[in-house]
Amino acid sequence: MFKKILIANRGEIACRIIWTCKELGIRTVAVYSEADEDALHVRFADEAIRIGPPNPRQSYLSMPAIISAAEITNVDAIHPGYGFLAENARFAEICESCNIRFVGPSPRAIRTMGDKAAARQAMIEAGVPVVPGSDGIVETAEDAQRAGDEIGYPLMLKASAGGGGRGMRIVHDSKDVAGAFETASNEALGAFGDGSMYMERYVGDARHIEIQVVADAHGNVVHLGERECSVQRRHQKLIEESPSPALTPAEREAMGSAAVAACKHIGYESLGTIEFLYDRTRKEFYFMEMNTRIQVEHPVTEMVTNADLVRAQILIAAGEPLNFTQEDVSFVGHSIECRVNAEDPRTFAPSPGKITALNMPGGPGVRVDTHAYAGYTVPPYYDSLVAKIVTYARTRERAIARMQRALEATIVEGIKTTIPLHMQILASEKFRSGDISTRFMDTFFDE
Repeated sequence: MFKKILIANRGEIACRIIWTCKELGIRTVAVYSEADEDALHVRFADEAIRIGPPNPRQSYLSMPAIISAAEITNVDAIHPGYGFLAENARFAEICESCNIRFVGPSPRAIRTMGDKAAARQAMIEAGVPVVPGSDGIVETAEDAQRAGDEIGYPLMLKASAGGGGRGMRIVHDSKDVAGAFETASNEALGAFGDGSMYMERYVGDARHIEIQVVADAHGNVVHLGERECSVQRRHQKLIEESPSPALTPAEREAMGSAAVAACKHIGYESLGTIEFLYDRTRKEFYFMEMNTRIQVEHPVTEMVTNADLVRAQILIAAGEPLNFTQEDVSFVGHSIECRVNAEDPRTFAPSPGKITALNMPGGPGVRVDTHAYAGYTVPPYYDSLVAKIVTYARTRERAIARMQRALEATIVEGIKTTIPLHMQILASEKFRSGDISTRFMDTFFDE
């Protein structure tokens, strides 16, 4: 087992990793930018190294700075969390070359699944259903025009190296393909340094459902059920839950089996998430992408399976085999997560600043993952996530009621947060009935 792990991240996920490391008896090293000098992950880690100015390119995205901090503190491993360098194959390779264990999958797996076109081909080979689309990368606007006419409309242009909704465009008509291609490609080039694009049929009235997988270096692969992530705005998730209110047991088993088959096909080793689009009309699911890291919404899976996913991730990285099989996994109850962001709840404009008063909820079935405290200043340089409020109950109805109670007890003063929006969503009849899709927020404010 590792003796010391450096956490190449910040915020609530850095704190989350620290808590599990403490339980495992592993010492931790925090890295921080000048903007995070007073952050909780700096306070709770055993050691802390300042690695640069607020700009993430000069701190949390600076591989030389992070590797230098790791070598200075003589760590055994680096945990990347999510975001920043978590899915950077080059960073994983550098860790390996420095004899530092990267807590995550191999660089090869990251590279394969990080390239959307390559991942799509790998899934086809694995027998996993994919959305009908282009046969690999679409090189030019003219190629996109021809491919679009073959696929049919509406369709989705997607950045091969993309994520988070950047480099994506929905095209409804042949005449709009060329313009959308150029715009999306340029956006992807600016965001990811790679403007390559591919195309898929647009599944409009769909649900976004993902499967949590755990795979060790000994050939064992297990799935831990699904998470419903359909309530999102501009491809950014707002509320997640497990299990999905839409899936039948047979559909759940089929989707889980497909995720396991995908991991076995690419020789995956670590924690990961296979994301699917579920076509509500056709009752079919299609592979969308794989996240080769811990997910923001992992707590809802932990609540319904009684698992510690960060612990599993660390143990796998240390070479230990899974100590459970698929037959050992049971799903009990229902869990919901609300992402509390420092944003205006209606315009979604960022709301950085000092938190002047803070009260987080408690009581039965309530979990809070946060790095915030009274007096903490939310910096404007990073993701706006302030806290994840998670509830658990035996039924979905009770989990919703518990979340409403928890949100009412949450006090965050000095900044605006998305809590009022969450309260509106939870009170809406469509959400309470489970009648949700990725288009849920498109008309929410009109109702």
